[in-house]
Amino acid sequence: MEGMNNKLLNVNLSNEKISVNPLDNEILEGFLGGRGLGIKLFSDNIAKGINPLSEKNLLIFSVGPLTGSTAPTSGRFSLVTKSPLTNTIFHSNSGGYWGPYFKRCGYDCLIISGKFKIENKSYILLDGIDNVEIKDANDLWGLNTLETIEKIAKNEGNSCQILTIGPAGENLVKFASIMNQGHRAFGRGGVGAVMGSKNLKAIVVKSGNKRFPVKDKDHMKKLNVVAIDKIKVVPTTSQGLALLGTAALVKVINFFGMFPTKNFQSAFTGTEKIDSISGERLREKYLVKSEGCYNCIIKCGRMTSIGKMSGKGPEYESLWALGPSLGIYDLKEIVQANYLCNEYGLDTISTGSTIACAMELQQNKIIDNPDMKFGNKKILPEIIEKIALRKGIGNELAEGSLRLSEKYKSLDLAMQVKGLEIPAYDPRGAFGHALNYAVSSRGACHLTGFLVALEILGIPKLIDRFSISGKSDLLMLKQNQSAVEDSLVICKFVGYALGFEFQARFLSTILDRKINITDLITIGERIYTLERLFNLREGFTKEDDALPPRFLKNPLTEGPSKGRLVPLEQMLKNYYKVRQWDENGVPSDELLERLSIKSLV
Repeated sequence: MEGMNNKLLNVNLSNEKISVNPLDNEILEGFLGGRGLGIKLFSDNIAKGINPLSEKNLLIFSVGPLTGSTAPTSGRFSLVTKSPLTNTIFHSNSGGYWGPYFKRCGYDCLIISGKFKIENKSYILLDGIDNVEIKDANDLWGLNTLETIEKIAKNEGNSCQILTIGPAGENLVKFASIMNQGHRAFGRGGVGAVMGSKNLKAIVVKSGNKRFPVKDKDHMKKLNVVAIDKIKVVPTTSQGLALLGTAALVKVINFFGMFPTKNFQSAFTGTEKIDSISGERLREKYLVKSEGCYNCIIKCGRMTSIGKMSGKGPEYESLWALGPSLGIYDLKEIVQANYLCNEYGLDTISTGSTIACAMELQQNKIIDNPDMKFGNKKILPEIIEKIALRKGIGNELAEGSLRLSEKYKSLDLAMQVKGLEIPAYDPRGAFGHALNYAVSSRGACHLTGFLVALEILGIPKLIDRFSISGKSDLLMLKQNQSAVEDSLVICKFVGYALGFEFQARFLSTILDRKINITDLITIGERIYTLERLFNLREGFTKEDDALPPRFLKNPLTEGPSKGRLVPLEQMLKNYYKVRQWDENGVPSDELLERLSIKSLV
């Protein structure tokens, strides 16, 4: 396929065999690249019921047809694996420059299988085109992510791009991240633990010189000009994200009574407290500079400093999870906790939410640990370290909120879906977004169908957040669009300015043939349906399309979402019908035939 190398790089760690295979053009046509390509290859090559932390699991990194192109925000790439936190099929993506570097080495996809012998810690180096090595990493094991990157850069040169795990991944913390240049992350689902289980410390890429000529260069230039102009005039991309990063959402989400505090016991914070941890306050006190990914003019990244420590972020989700979710409103402490999570290689959402679960267990006298109380900011650095190293109570927390609450027979206190902790939007304040949490293939994910854009931000138009009418149709469209964005691969933020139409036009230019919006919607639906089929095969049922009882039985008592409960049962019935799934949430034969994936069942 045009825009791709049509090559797959296999690295088997058990026998240290490296091989290159052609990629079937039919797969690329049906699934594009990135997430779609990873989902297809993973489904084809994984046996039912494998342990995510066994050598039978795969790590699949892949780029898309727009990765490394001149299209805005085309620096992203994807990862697919089976999650040790959720046991679902799991996709994630990250930005920066690793993806374009990898693609210029002549590959579209890297499949890592097997496991190094326990005494053999290694990293993978891709040095330009057709030069792949497995190198010793015993001296890197135990180092945090920044130390690892610094040491590798001394050996391989400062121009390389590095994915690495920290101590959390080495210790198989169920929500360990793979860190990208130390500050970006494949953050959710414990993908860092999968990498750690393989005794693989890092994946290092030096850029090759492979380029992808565009046949209609004039058209591509014109498209870029129009796209950049739109990005510059849409308020969300030109002002909100550009000035404040994702932390611009703090005051907005609180204004609608959806900003969770103390493990979702409430969802509204008073003016003085919310101001103290807002994006505006972060910019005023700690911002060093704005930072962006490859070919991005939005530059939503916040490089910050609190004196002795510096780094990137916190993002909106991290600021919430390590702050108000724990009853903490000291911005400096939150920023420091974010840095520590990055250095240890921990997902900030699951870290904060699991600690919040423990704090509510303490609040209800189910566990006896006086330090684990809401608002205790002094314990935060210590508890983050204990989680990463699996020391003391950290060993229990390292399993995530679902397993922690199950241990103490208090499942209702875990704010999770399918094992994945819920992000920073209380579902009682936006019913379409609540439905997405329940049905998302990777668990409680806000990114696979971000209806907050419509229900709260009004992009592209504002809809009634408490209505259920039409929400299933909108959610399906948003989920399909998200799958396409993750497969092209481009940033979701650019979608606020450029919709399906621009994605189709960019892809048409790359492929040198007409791709319309309907084509893209079908590809997105095919990807999302295949994820559903995988989870059904692994034993998930409609009973797992659920929300914690708190959101169904306990209405909020204050704020603009006061008195609301999620009408999940009715929305699920509508959603299944719209998706052409039966009453048990199983895709119909007619749907599978239409999507040309019936043979994969």
